[in-house]
Amino acid sequence: MSSQITKSKSTTPKLVRSSPKTVQKDAVEAKVFCCQFEVFGRVQGVFFRKHTQKKAKELGITGWCMNTTRGTVQGMLEGSLDQMTDMKYWLQHKGSPRSVIEKAVFSEVEPLPINNFKMFSIRR
Repeated sequence: MSSQITKSKSTTPKLVRSSPKTVQKDAVEAKVFCCQFEVFGRVQGVFFRKHTQKKAKELGITGWCMNTTRGTVQGMLEGSLDQMTDMKYWLQHKGSPRSVIEKAVFSEVEPLPINNFKMFSIRR
């Protein structure tokens, strides 16, 4: 049993055009964004991670933070653009009461289809 498919000579390929998606359009449609951060200064041994977790919970941010061997705190943030802006400001200028923040570095904010985290956790 063999079957053969024969092409019709009158068939011509059809050109299908699609509009290109722009990054800005995708970003506006996305409701969840993420970025990585690292905070430098006196941020270890001053309850910085605990206060970061508390502030993230207050703002509705998910993600994580952890101490590094370089004496910094790094982590990941997920939330809306407004939530991210508030949390970034807090990480740059406020922190825990006993911390001394020299600088905070953030990756580019990227849109996400869904949250990867259910809460904000402290990694050890």
